[in-house]
Amino acid sequence: MLPLNPPLPPLVAIAGPTASGKTAAALAVAGRWPVEIISVDSALVYRGMDIGTAKPSAQERAGTAHHLIDLCDPLEPYSAAQFRRDALRLIDEIRARGRQPLLVGGTMLYFKALIDGLDDMPPADAAVREQIARDAAEQGWPALHARLAKVDPITAARLPPGDSQRIARALEVWQVAGRPLSAFQQRAGQGLAVELISLEPLERAWLHARIAQRFEDMLAAGLLGEVWALMGRGDLHPDLPSMRCVGYRQSWQALQEAQAAHNAQPDAPPPLSGAQLQALKASGIAATRQLAKRQLTWLRSMPARRSIACDAPDAQAQLLRQVDALWSRG
Repeated sequence: MLPLNPPLPPLVAIAGPTASGKTAAALAVAGRWPVEIISVDSALVYRGMDIGTAKPSAQERAGTAHHLIDLCDPLEPYSAAQFRRDALRLIDEIRARGRQPLLVGGTMLYFKALIDGLDDMPPADAAVREQIARDAAEQGWPALHARLAKVDPITAARLPPGDSQRIARALEVWQVAGRPLSAFQQRAGQGLAVELISLEPLERAWLHARIAQRFEDMLAAGLLGEVWALMGRGDLHPDLPSMRCVGYRQSWQALQEAQAAHNAQPDAPPPLSGAQLQALKASGIAATRQLAKRQLTWLRSMPARRSIACDAPDAQAQLLRQVDALWSRG
């Protein structure tokens, strides 16, 4: 007799640094299994940010259901705690439809929140955040980092003095909740078992070449026009989490400099000089490489992951064999 409640197939995730081939791998899995993809990416949640985030195309999203994409306006915050709540709900809903949830992305804090669990942190407080911003303008972020070290030395130790976004959030949590951010980030005992397949290059040069080509492709596809449209809204600024995304911050700065040089308000993005364009490419590619380095550091701290060399010729075939083995009912 079959059990009344047969065990569910394991929850599978595909993680990896930017440009490692996660989207292509996920779509290959979708070609073999009835999946719905849950994005684990803090940039894909924002509407109007398509080119610089390498958002899956409309055709790709039409062929396979994607979730947690285009959730928020770039002015709105979206936290790891919100991701965890949304992802847990979606996992249940997708399974109830008789399909497999497939987690795909490179925001390692989101993976950690899902796998290890999180206490519910306080929501953003606009008044407190504005006061912190004023203090930073007067005293500088190194001084606020020193302030954080007094109330939350664990968090301060892992943040560089110039990481304004995370320093501000940590101070905000302390002021609103009276508890350090590190206390909220302790394992909550409500983690989720996930089979994590990690795409990691054996040769950094392979990943660096892909990162450089992808940034070139984004510029050719109209990244500067996309950022110019966001700047033109008038309510966004470069210190927002959305505008701090790799590629957007560098493009914003380049456009500001070009606009100042032309002393005009053109309908189209101001043209960048050859030197400005080369500087943008250099800064955008360097920032993306730093992001990839941080992502790989996170991944290598997860001993239970199943690592696949994404620069191997048969990387996708290896991944498909692992997913087939995990989900096979035979």
